This record gives sequence, structure tokens and C-alpha cells, in this order.
Amino acid sequence: MALSHEDVREILRIIDESALDELTIETEGFSLHVRKGSDGEGARSGPDRAVSGPERASSPAEPAPTPHSEEPANGGIKIPSPMLGIFYRAESPGAAPFVDIGDRVEPDTTVCIIEVMKMMNSVPAGVSGVVTEICSENGQLVEFGEPLFVVSAG
Repeated sequence: MALSHEDVREILRIIDESALDELTIETEGFSLHVRKGSDGEGARSGPDRAVSGPERASSPAEPAPTPHSEEPANGGIKIPSPMLGIFYRAESPGAAPFVDIGDRVEPDTTVCIIEVMKMMNSVPAGVSGVVTEICSENGQLVEFGEPLFVVSAG
């Protein structure tokens, strides 16, 4: 999937409005690296932006790493956000949430949707267990790797 100039502008807008200091997005044939700069005295200046077009590598680019679920101190497993975007617990406003505390999930169970540039991305649990905590607020911006849910094994 190719990104348009408008897509890149939207990504940059989201980054400008977030607490992220740096972000790299890589897809086949496209690379975007954004880093918010500093004027040396701790004040932020505008982001430095580096965008490259089609890659001319002889072999396909390796996919960007994806976050893995990690175990928090209480023995549960965190389900991290696989991307930067807006977190939604339900398919549409007024609809029942995909999961609630106490619900059993399997690796392919959809637990939420993350909206990125007007595209809705389903997020699977990736683990089996029971939801013990919901870490993000509905309709709020989440960052890559930020915990969305905690699931207890079993």
C-alpha cells in the first residue's frame, strides 16, 4: 500500500500533537523517519522530517518490528498497541465493546480498533486468557507499544 502526500501530512500532524519524540515507519518501498528536535535548551522546535521514496534494494526490506506482549509484575500479560493511532473499544459509537474485564480472549479475538489516517485496524489479543485490566481510554491517542489491556493467563 502506497502512502499519498496527504497520508504523510496526517502522520506528521498526529506526531506533532503527540508526546512522541521519534517515529520510524517502513513499508515496502517507503520509509519515513520523524524526530522532534531541540534548540539545545530543552525547548522543542519543529520536527525534523526525512522521507524517502521507493527503495532500490536488491532484496525486500525487512518488516518493521512489532511489539510483543510482555508480562507485568502482577503475572498478567500486556497487550501492547501495534501502532500509533486512536483507540476504540467498540466497532461504532453505542455498540458493545469488543471485550470487557472478565471476558475470556483467544489469540485471534479482536480486542479493539485503532484508527490511523481514517483507516480502522482491528487488534487481536495475541494471547489466551481473561481480561483483567483496560489500560487505555476510549477515543484517546495511543502510542506504539503502549499497553492497551492486561490479560491473566489461564
